[in-house]
Amino acid sequence: MTRSHRFFALGVGALAVPGLVAFGTTASAQEPAVKSARCHTSELRASVGRNDPGAGQWNFPVVLTNVSSRTCTVFGYPGAAFLDASGKQLGPDPKRAPNQKPKTVTLAPGRSAWAGLSYSNPEISGAKAATPAALLVTPPDERKPLKVKWTGGPVPVSGNASSVFLTVFAPGTGP
Repeated sequence: MTRSHRFFALGVGALAVPGLVAFGTTASAQEPAVKSARCHTSELRASVGRNDPGAGQWNFPVVLTNVSSRTCTVFGYPGAAFLDASGKQLGPDPKRAPNQKPKTVTLAPGRSAWAGLSYSNPEISGAKAATPAALLVTPPDERKPLKVKWTGGPVPVSGNASSVFLTVFAPGTGP
């Protein structure tokens, strides 16, 4: 159900209940309203899955796992940045992959969502590369990032084919 449909349904429900009470009947909820708020950084753990290379591309799943005791949601793209050992950012922020339609992913406790991180293999593309010490991952609509040790090797930081892309979140831990 889309957000606009939920708001419409809530509005219709709010109008219908007073009408029932006015006729002397009582309203009982058949289904309790379950509302999941977005996940906050403190409720998540970040990890990076193994490389799934293909046709000169390196592809890593960036995974957020709900470590809280409540169900929460993520919607859209994560933020990300590669860091060197001193904490300095390497290269520009990854770009959002084009033509992606975000969907709300509901994460029960212990469940995960993943976004794809992909770029051209620097050895093939000829891009200037550096090997990060960490990847900062910022959950959607949050400001505080999670730091993950980077073990994926060199990444493009400038030059030919230096763009790094992120996809929207999907349920699970990767392809």
